[in-house]
Amino acid sequence: MVKSLQEPLVYIDGEFVPKSKAAISVFDHGLLYGDGVFEGIRAYNGSIFKFKEHLDRLYASAHSLLLKIPLSRDEMKAAVIETLKRNSMKDAYIRLVVTRGVGDLGVDPKKCAKPTVFIIVGSISVVPKEVAEKGIKTMITWVRRDPVDGTSHEVKSLNYLNSILAKLEANTYGMDEAIFLTSQGYLCEGTAENIFVIMGNDMWSPPAYTGALPGITKTAVTEVANKLGLKVEERLITAHELFNANEVFFTGTGAEVIPVTEVNGRKIGDGKPGMVTLKIGSEFRKYAADPANGEKYA
Repeated sequence: MVKSLQEPLVYIDGEFVPKSKAAISVFDHGLLYGDGVFEGIRAYNGSIFKFKEHLDRLYASAHSLLLKIPLSRDEMKAAVIETLKRNSMKDAYIRLVVTRGVGDLGVDPKKCAKPTVFIIVGSISVVPKEVAEKGIKTMITWVRRDPVDGTSHEVKSLNYLNSILAKLEANTYGMDEAIFLTSQGYLCEGTAENIFVIMGNDMWSPPAYTGALPGITKTAVTEVANKLGLKVEERLITAHELFNANEVFFTGTGAEVIPVTEVNGRKIGDGKPGMVTLKIGSEFRKYAADPANGEKYA
């Protein structure tokens, strides 16, 4: 007889609940208004990659929203590790979420007495592995990235409607992903990834003041690229420069490193994943798997 697998457990406000019974109130403002923050984190072979940096960003996002997280950093760290251990996971995608909590049907955050915290561990696939290895087709979307004086994506909030609109357009036109421009027409990021452009020995990425998320994977990839002798610069990038780049790739916690081979029908380079991108991807995976770049828990 085949033994049935135990149902995954989800952490909700200090309790561990089976996945099928995991629930929050329909009056939670995270659901009603997207009022909350989150982090997507990876564990590789029993080590949580850049755990401190992810927690720093979570608490910084919450601070910008005047959202007081009810757990200290040490308590939050312990909760994440315990969730991984209870689910016997050494390789995992971790979704750590803090909402404003239960309130009424009005938008006023003052009506929410206590934030809700939940932690889900599982897996994520941004695009199928075979697609990512061949490179993905993308398009610049008509949707502009929210500016820094709006719902800036420097804050990793639960409000992803901006990204969903762009992803819907990509799906409609049979593209793997969409690329955002700023309201001024400069390159910003993907729907959930940072973007890099390679020109010769130079590697560029849009700065955070364009509204792009200050990516933790982006920072790690920059470090990897520097070790490979590439000069990495944050600068404004036009669509023309994007179309004529030697190589383009996305980075993100779920994405890791994904080559972009086409943008709006224009081939990038020779239309195949670039050698530099492939090398960076290979070196990044080694970097992420190194326990020295994470926090060991198993």
